[in-house]
Amino acid sequence: SCNDAQLCNCSSMGLDFIPPGLPAKITMLNLAHNRIKHIRSQDLQQAVNLRALLLQSNKISSIDEDSFQSLEKLELLDLSNNSLAHLSPVWFGQLFSLQHLHLQGNFYRDLGESSPFSSLRNLSSLHLGNPWFSVIRQGNFEGIELLNKLWIDGGNLSQYEQGSLKLIKKINHMVISLTNINIFSEIVRDLLHSVTWLEVRRIAFSISAEMQLLRVMSSSFAKKITLRQTLLTDATVPEIVSILEDMPKLVELELIDCRLLGTGQWEMQIQANQSQTLRVLTIEKLSIEEFYLFTDLQTVQGLLFLFTRVTVRNTKVFLVPCRISQHLLSLEYLDLSANLLGDQSLEHSACRGGWPSLQTLNLSQNSLSDLEMTGKSLSHLRNLIVLDISQNNFGEIPDVCEWPKNLKYLNLSSTQIPKVTTCIPPTLEVLDVSANNLKEFGLQLPFLKELYLAKNQLKTLPGAAPIPNLVVMSVRRNKLNGFSKEEFESFKRMELLDASDNNFICSCEFVSFIHHQAGISRVLVGWPDKYVCDSPLAVRGAQVGAVHLSLMECHRSLVVSLICILVFLVILILVAVGYKYHAVWYLRMTWAWLQAKRKPKRAPPKDICYDAFVSYSENDSNWVENIMVQELEQACPPFRLCLHKRDFVPGKWIVDNIIDSIEKSHKTLFVLSEHFVQSEWCKYELDFSHFRLFDENNDAAILVLLEPIQSKTIPKRFCKLRKIMNTKTYLEWPLEEEQQEMFWFNLKIALKS
Repeated sequence: SCNDAQLCNCSSMGLDFIPPGLPAKITMLNLAHNRIKHIRSQDLQQAVNLRALLLQSNKISSIDEDSFQSLEKLELLDLSNNSLAHLSPVWFGQLFSLQHLHLQGNFYRDLGESSPFSSLRNLSSLHLGNPWFSVIRQGNFEGIELLNKLWIDGGNLSQYEQGSLKLIKKINHMVISLTNINIFSEIVRDLLHSVTWLEVRRIAFSISAEMQLLRVMSSSFAKKITLRQTLLTDATVPEIVSILEDMPKLVELELIDCRLLGTGQWEMQIQANQSQTLRVLTIEKLSIEEFYLFTDLQTVQGLLFLFTRVTVRNTKVFLVPCRISQHLLSLEYLDLSANLLGDQSLEHSACRGGWPSLQTLNLSQNSLSDLEMTGKSLSHLRNLIVLDISQNNFGEIPDVCEWPKNLKYLNLSSTQIPKVTTCIPPTLEVLDVSANNLKEFGLQLPFLKELYLAKNQLKTLPGAAPIPNLVVMSVRRNKLNGFSKEEFESFKRMELLDASDNNFICSCEFVSFIHHQAGISRVLVGWPDKYVCDSPLAVRGAQVGAVHLSLMECHRSLVVSLICILVFLVILILVAVGYKYHAVWYLRMTWAWLQAKRKPKRAPPKDICYDAFVSYSENDSNWVENIMVQELEQACPPFRLCLHKRDFVPGKWIVDNIIDSIEKSHKTLFVLSEHFVQSEWCKYELDFSHFRLFDENNDAAILVLLEPIQSKTIPKRFCKLRKIMNTKTYLEWPLEEEQQEMFWFNLKIALKS
């Protein structure tokens, strides 16, 4: 399970214990997702060079005190999602190099009376907590002075001793998940000057009176606040904003996957003349149940003039009020992706005087459908450089459009554009029209440096003359077959060409040609595999001159064509042979036999129409039709016989007629003779009778020997018929007239039985 770098992956192997005999040279051991319950002293004794030990998602409930004693070089220890009921300081006593410790998802209720981490002087990140974790005591974090990240899952935290976290002098990123606002207030009080980024999860800010407990946050030196999976209401939003705007160093505010109960009709007017530091606002997946009733947010527009970066993603935004846009005077970056903006609402949102400093705008995954109107709505944004309007549905675009004068980057990927026109602004330096249905590209873009044409239908490269300054081009996943030398002679500035996943022939030789003839320093071709060919050109570590491509690699189209021709010829020969030897007829016969074999042995009484179905050879028809039929059908009472000449349904397949007649007859009467045995149709009737009637305990078959025959003349595959003729009596037609009366008497008795 170990590779050359001594990284050993033993995860999800159903292990009940740590494998014995671990070599000293391993540096990483992954034992996650097993069934280990106990870590013994000797388990890791030899792994002295171990730097990462992953034991998460086992069933570990006990650890010997000296289990980790030899792991002085260990930097990462993950014991999360196990069954540890307590934490012992002795476990970590010798882990002087430990930087990352994960202990969340166990069963411990507290961290003990003292600090389990006092010897971990190099600790950088610490993950604690579980659904049963309820107490944090003073001294639990003694010995830790600096943490890059501290994550506490305290959903049921009910007791926090003041000053417990104050021992940590600096925490870059603090993640606290809890529901008790009183506990949260006490923790914040200890973190006022130590936390740079405070992330709060799963707390509900729903009651206005509780907000006074958070007033202590206004003295926090945190530069970034993140509220994740939290509940906000119209009553608490003004209080929270008031607290945040008083924070002296707050630069960034994030609301991710939060829920807002209300419509923005906030009762308290928010004054924004104090906050001079807040610059970045990010809102993602904010759930507003009555978003269609949301107000125009006039009460917060005074907060907006200092924002430089705003992201409101996946929040069902269908309109930005013009007044809000006009108050975003310092805004340089705006991300409104994955929302509900349409052409008309964008025109209103980007009104005159709105977003005057905007440089980057992301409108991807919205409901825009008119490219001309989109460009016109944004044309007054003189500072706009980057515009992403991908994953909208523009369809066909006009020849003339109006755009911001300084636009340099335009993303039109996945916008259903069938053809590019001169609507595309000529000022661009980067253009992405990937994942459309383009069959050609011939725009005049003199300043273009990067062109992305992946996932289209191109069969030839764009001309080099209209884009003389091109440095990077991607034509991945198109329908290119190859390039000519002339196509590359004018690409003098090209540094990277990605042409992988196309239909190239002899790709490595082709890449060698491109490299030496055109001077392109890096080429990706990638067929039949993704070859990355640098200088000197190499294919998966081999020099191009040493690579020997197979016939399939160099002549794929020819090989595929030959295979198709051979398959067609084989099918044609099979059809001809089948036609000559009536293969279709034999297949139908086989299917009929299978159906006959699967049917029940006896039909319901209501379906019986005849006393007997008579199977005989055409050469014996004189005796059957003129003697036997006359005798039986004129008897008293008369017998009703089924004869193929008289009773078969016209137009119906003869095999179906045979099967149906046997099914609808109480008995089957075989008139055996040498002619019968030689008759093909009599053989078929015997076949079906063999499937349906001949059972040692079944008397549905009556055999009449019109003339003596040897049992060996009966086909061997009718073994039951041969056995019956050897073990059971059958009627033999006598030539003497005085014995014929007894023959008819016995035959009538057999038909009535």
